Amino acid sequence: MLEFLATIGSARSFRMQHTSDETVITIQKEDQVQSWDTRGKLLRLPKASRTIKEARESLAKDRFSHLAEELDLDERWFPLLDYLSTFGFKDSHFIQMYERHMPSLQINKGSAQERLEFLLSVGVKHKDIRKIILRQPQILEYTVENNLKSHVTFLASLGIPDSRIGHIITATPSLFSYSVENSLKPTVTYLLEEVGIEKNDLAKVVLLSPQILVQRIETSWTARYNFLTRELGAPRDSIVKMVRKHPQLLHYSIEDGLLPRIKFLRSIGMHNSEIVKVLTSMTQVFSLSLEENLKPKYLYLVNELGNEVRSLTKYPTYLSLSLDQRIRPRHRFLVSLKRAPKGPFPLSSLVPTDECFCQQWAGTSLDKYLDFRQRLLLKELARKYERR
Repeated sequence: MLEFLATIGSARSFRMQHTSDETVITIQKEDQVQSWDTRGKLLRLPKASRTIKEARESLAKDRFSHLAEELDLDERWFPLLDYLSTFGFKDSHFIQMYERHMPSLQINKGSAQERLEFLLSVGVKHKDIRKIILRQPQILEYTVENNLKSHVTFLASLGIPDSRIGHIITATPSLFSYSVENSLKPTVTYLLEEVGIEKNDLAKVVLLSPQILVQRIETSWTARYNFLTRELGAPRDSIVKMVRKHPQLLHYSIEDGLLPRIKFLRSIGMHNSEIVKVLTSMTQVFSLSLEENLKPKYLYLVNELGNEVRSLTKYPTYLSLSLDQRIRPRHRFLVSLKRAPKGPFPLSSLVPTDECFCQQWAGTSLDKYLDFRQRLLLKELARKYERR
């Protein structure tokens, strides 16, 4: 009986079957199915009157019968649902798949298993399989030989390291729905020949923004190139550098993303040539929130650090640093040690690592600075909470 209680306590699922002369309890664990009687006695096959395969099929039928009624699914697809459950799929996920692409639930389990095992073999993480399928359920229909392998080979041909192939697939599972010859290769050719990305930089660009392979690259590039040229007078070389450093630029909306940030930099006194210099060096500015990031950093720059806006053209990295984790703690720490120089606070002190900062600027231990920063963060958190 103790063995029975321990088994049922660690079971993934169980069911009870009543016959004319006894009640049989079937328990499914991670890799086995067992049958017990009501006295806690383990039944040996064939007395359990079922094979392990039959028991699993019965458990799956019990679990998915209500889902089958709701979605009008045939019992033939229960093994697939049971297999996908090992990746964390729940009923709500199956409903989502059904609504998005119903045929994806009508795949033979063996075929689906072969395809997902291939994805796992090229670096996709087990925990990401569910996310990939929910975004692109058609992936269960793509054969290994005629689709998956050719796309992985294509990514490798771009110089993507084997260790990063899984990252690309996870970020852009829709990649498999595009023809290698008719879509993906022409996109790469356009990036190289029309945009001007160097071949040696191609893998880096794709790793930074895998979506670049599946977007309408000609339209995206032309619209943003024309905008930046017209709005800022940015030379082509600068715009290409922006794309190389931050290819997500090609995804951002012009009206809601690029233009408001350019207007903000103008509003704080920057000329177009200075804006181009900052954006070429730190294109990630286009990804930063105006209200929660750029404006607070600018106000701290002029009001607390005593710097002019022109200092940003020399140290555009300032805009990418965390105000709470880097800028404010280092400034306050040097002030507390009376080591902050008179006049404008040196932005160069914000660039190095914490260890180098402590050695070169604070002249103290790393632990002392980290303790100061932690206490400052807690104070700021308490202050924000009080404002609410």
